[in-house]
Amino acid sequence: MQIADKYAPQEIEQKWYDYWERHGLFHSEPDAREPYTIVIPPPNVTGMLHMGHMLNNTLQDVLIRRARMQGKNACWVPGMDHASIATEAKVVAKLKERGIEKSSLTREKFLEYAWEWKEQYGGVILRQLRKLGASCDWDRTCFTMDDIRTEGVIKVFCDLYRKGRIYRGVRMVNWDPAARTALSDEEVVFKESHGKLYYLRYAVEGTDKYLVVATTRPETILGDTALCVNPDDERYEWLPQDARVVVPLVGRSIPVIRDTYVDIAFGTGALKVTPAHDVNDYMLGEKYGLETIDIFNDDGTINGKVGIYEGMDRFELRRVIEGDLQRAGLLEKTEEYTNNVGYSERTGVAIEPKLSMQWFLSMEELAKPATRAVMEDEIRFVPEKYKNIYRHWMENIKDWCISRQLWWGQRIPAYYLPKGGYVVAETAEEALALAREKTGDAALQLGDLRQDEDVLDTWFSSWLWPISVFDGIRNPDNEEIRYYYPTADLVTGPDIIFFWVARMIMAGYEYRGEKPFGNVYFTGIVRDKIGRKMSKQLGNSPDPLDLIAQYGADGMRVAMLLSSSAGNDVMFDEALCEQGRNFGNKIWNAYRLVNGWTVDGTLAQSDNDRLAGEWFRQTLRRAVAELDGDFGSYRISEAFMLLYKLFWDDFSGWYLEMIKPAYGAPVDPRTVDEAKGFFDALLRLLHPFMPFVTEEIWQDLAPRAAGESIMVARQPQADEQADEALLARFELVKETITAVRNIRKQKNLPQREALTLEVIADANYPADYAPVLTKMANLSAIERVAEKDAAAAAFIVKTTQYFVPLGDRIDREAEIAKLGEELTYYEGFLQSVERKLSNERFVQSAPAAVVEKERAKKADAEAKIAAIREQLAALN
Repeated sequence: MQIADKYAPQEIEQKWYDYWERHGLFHSEPDAREPYTIVIPPPNVTGMLHMGHMLNNTLQDVLIRRARMQGKNACWVPGMDHASIATEAKVVAKLKERGIEKSSLTREKFLEYAWEWKEQYGGVILRQLRKLGASCDWDRTCFTMDDIRTEGVIKVFCDLYRKGRIYRGVRMVNWDPAARTALSDEEVVFKESHGKLYYLRYAVEGTDKYLVVATTRPETILGDTALCVNPDDERYEWLPQDARVVVPLVGRSIPVIRDTYVDIAFGTGALKVTPAHDVNDYMLGEKYGLETIDIFNDDGTINGKVGIYEGMDRFELRRVIEGDLQRAGLLEKTEEYTNNVGYSERTGVAIEPKLSMQWFLSMEELAKPATRAVMEDEIRFVPEKYKNIYRHWMENIKDWCISRQLWWGQRIPAYYLPKGGYVVAETAEEALALAREKTGDAALQLGDLRQDEDVLDTWFSSWLWPISVFDGIRNPDNEEIRYYYPTADLVTGPDIIFFWVARMIMAGYEYRGEKPFGNVYFTGIVRDKIGRKMSKQLGNSPDPLDLIAQYGADGMRVAMLLSSSAGNDVMFDEALCEQGRNFGNKIWNAYRLVNGWTVDGTLAQSDNDRLAGEWFRQTLRRAVAELDGDFGSYRISEAFMLLYKLFWDDFSGWYLEMIKPAYGAPVDPRTVDEAKGFFDALLRLLHPFMPFVTEEIWQDLAPRAAGESIMVARQPQADEQADEALLARFELVKETITAVRNIRKQKNLPQREALTLEVIADANYPADYAPVLTKMANLSAIERVAEKDAAAAAFIVKTTQYFVPLGDRIDREAEIAKLGEELTYYEGFLQSVERKLSNERFVQSAPAAVVEKERAKKADAEAKIAAIREQLAALN
């Protein structure tokens, strides 16, 4: 192949992705190598690629590609989550478009439509991830509701039930009226909501007085069964112990109870008690044996239990009841009020507390080993700040409501008996055997049993993910689970730390006796450049596929890496995609430059080219060691920035400029081979971040066999320490070259005009790099002198004084002013260093190397000040 003149990512990216898939380069099988495993946070089957996915999957792909290039057996398992609530809502909406109501269908017929929808629309996001370059082992794609995962989920439910961890009971739950299902606490999002505080009048029976109660939910008076005051509240001492009040509009007589639970300082100090629709009221109801009246239908409308407002929506009723209370003289007043209201994370509607028969998983015992694992760093959180958030939740964990009133999902394997009671079994046949045993009725048939209608919470399948993707629930001793588990790294957002991360850790210790992963890397939230969270609703979230089409996948990946660091929010700006594409263009053009040189086999390598090669070899060695440190600390963004600067500044800006031959001139073979060797190393280092452009150039760099790929080429190793003395010496060379170039710019001296450089040599003069200085600064000569040249532009590098003779072109006044500014700066700098060194506490407590560095700064500043004063004296 021959590389194109212009970098066009759209022309190369699909070609190489097809090549990688065709040669099976993403696929993994257990072997003798060290495994490195990542399981994808399974996106919802309803999902489309958004900016959060871009960030998360770019980071995962960087980690998996790097591991693969380190010789590890890298396995990235993709998959999808069946997303009970979201998917059922999508299917119901689709059916409505066709004039079909869910209520008109049998469960079996509805599920036929749901699977049909899944096959048609599900998995779009996995196809989209290929555009990003995600190197998943697509042969291993899993679905949380496929046969293997479903069997595993049912097996776990039955096991936990037999252990006494799963139980069934009527409890106050979070009810989603839109999805018509219970939710776990973690599926409720609290938002600040603006409403009213309504002050209602409850007439005291047998008197002409009334009690005033403040509430934010006047519609729930329909379910009031008591009124409560604090026994220590002096305002209510006049009330008889057996006092009763009348519920406004409803006319129901209810008792007044006394309990210290009531906050005397809030509102009027009187609390209406609605046990069916408030968690705290429910506890009071149980304590005092109060009646419980559930006033809502499953869809949030009013039922017929009270006989008024039947069929009205809860929020419409709130509006109507305010007017009715006002007209009846039962509304004292209203006030504007702001409070936190719970909303369904999936449907976005306000949740209703509701008493409901549900299935629960007891969490206390499961949480103990999972808490210890994170707090003792057996599982490492990056950033660490999430450890305390995790600990707080785990130490205050509540039982998990695992049942959902839906049809799409794993159906709860509980079977109800004809005369009451139930059995739990993995299969219907096993259930029948258990039922016959439990009832003593050998004549029972399968048709006599009724399976529970509810399905399990989606997260009840997702919490098994690192185990179930390797079939470790059904076959706990199979070769794959023994080889790939525990997985290495998990990359996810902190918003599902409780939904998913904590629960996977619990499942890992319960079902494998060990951690499910070694490290959890928490990404930030992707925000726009003015700090708003990106969302379709705000219209500030670009379509990632459009960005990939415009800038290329490599450009898109670079944008995500430039804007992110672990745990911090990502401030995304489309300009970063352009910067990413420009970097790809830089790599492309640098290669075309090197590849375009004419090689003359008779030429020997010059001292300049030899010195340039020695310097860049050490620079590369140091970068590889720093890169290992960055990855070890999960500073993935910083790792990329290190390589970005290494290629753009050190390789292109310095090394290639040093060895570049004059226009039309040939170059020696050793220098070209060395440059291409460095290019090869840089491409391998950059490949995990920018897979497509690096593959294209690497394939062109040398002859390659069919199926060969940079994907499985080894990463450069930090085989030995970089020569820091050489690198420090070369920094003096760079500073000197930059200073000469600045003089050219200031004095308008043309680049083609060769200059003389005079130097008062001392220990800091890098004489061995004279060939590099001569070429890069375009010098005709470097002359050692003993005295300063008053008719020269002067500068100092560390302690070495340099002069560029200018003859009559020197502007003495301007030179004196410039030196005066430098003198003021260095005198101020010296004072700050001296203050630090005169601080005994600093000198005694700081590491010796730090103190020595400050002393070196002091000596350098003193030398510079002395030299500047001498230069000023020569000019005056």
